[in-house]
Amino acid sequence: MMKLFVLLIVTASSLSLFAERWPPSKVEVKRRTTEVFRHGSKDEWGYSRPQDDTFFVVHPRGAKTNAPLYVVLHSAGHDVWSAVQCTAQAGNHDIYHSPDNFYALYLDCRANPGDWWWGGTNPRDSGDKKKNSGDELQPVENRVVGTVKWVMETYDIDPNRVYLCGNSMGGSGALGIGLRHGDLFAAVKANVPAGIEHVSNRLYFPPASVPAGLKLPDPPVVVDYSAQNDQWSIGHGRFVKAMNDRKYPLFFYWGPFGHANNHARILGVNDLINSFDWLNVKKNEAYAVFSNASCNDPLPWPDNLSSTAAGQVNAFFRWKTMADTESRFEMQLYLVSEKDLTTTFTIPKAATADVSLRRLQRLEIEPGQMVQWQYGKTGGEISADADGLITIPDLTITESPSLLMISM
Repeated sequence: MMKLFVLLIVTASSLSLFAERWPPSKVEVKRRTTEVFRHGSKDEWGYSRPQDDTFFVVHPRGAKTNAPLYVVLHSAGHDVWSAVQCTAQAGNHDIYHSPDNFYALYLDCRANPGDWWWGGTNPRDSGDKKKNSGDELQPVENRVVGTVKWVMETYDIDPNRVYLCGNSMGGSGALGIGLRHGDLFAAVKANVPAGIEHVSNRLYFPPASVPAGLKLPDPPVVVDYSAQNDQWSIGHGRFVKAMNDRKYPLFFYWGPFGHANNHARILGVNDLINSFDWLNVKKNEAYAVFSNASCNDPLPWPDNLSSTAAGQVNAFFRWKTMADTESRFEMQLYLVSEKDLTTTFTIPKAATADVSLRRLQRLEIEPGQMVQWQYGKTGGEISADADGLITIPDLTITESPSLLMISM
């Protein structure tokens, strides 16, 4: 394996530096279903000068027709070469390991100074914070999105099953880039993301606000697992509140596992981190958002960081779309049960939550429009908010699926 990586590095390094070319040229790798690409920059990405970058495309072991895509952003301690090399060893940065039946795209942000996923070199640096504030995407973010789209066009990728993940700095990038591009990514998973400033800036979280007239796409479903004894997790209380108040989808898990990347170690502290099947979320299917849930554990941020308790937000909620037509929408809401999930946590038999519906496919609801809703024996009429979002307050959800119906 090491000899192979040395060969790849030598081959890629022999390509001309700062070559202005797109689409990228391909480096053939024999005896592997892996391709290594080196490419220049496109003008629309916004770099001040041309640069070269590298990415890997790993092919699925099985059928390659309409396959899903698993996109990986590495940590500050890695580059694309070492991130891919991690996948040769079980337990080494588990989030880097793509499922066998997926295409995988591994991107790089270490080759060029100041090009890290959030557009700078340090999320705590005041200069970087000022440069990256607001909604203006940095060149590296445009490069990530452009490369993902190129891979989707070049290979037979299912456009509704593109997933973004990352560890540490890559986790911060996954949140910041992923949540802003809900029209591209179905779901996002972040392992100990190194800061929440990136995503907060891109989504205008408080104290900012979304500019008048700007409508952000419905975001991907988000899974985040962070540790209260990890200095990079600072601010997660604000992040969770912003996601809840904005009615964005979040499954959040925590515990005192530090800045860990090994799932076996983390599962020993919080065994819920892989309990939600984020890779089964599809961009062309509606999802439910659960906010203000009664079964959420109290957050250790910002005032109880010495806590040794593990906890969760929204861990037990599930949904299943039953109908999505031009005049009617139906979705089952339920809690996972003990027979479906083995955990040290106590799974509630019932919980209340406000339920919002996003990514509706055919039922179009205008801002302020009144719709009828029915849930079990309760129902009524409710108005969509200024973005056309429907939220039904204080629904009781149990392990027995109940049908939520929306009609015009």
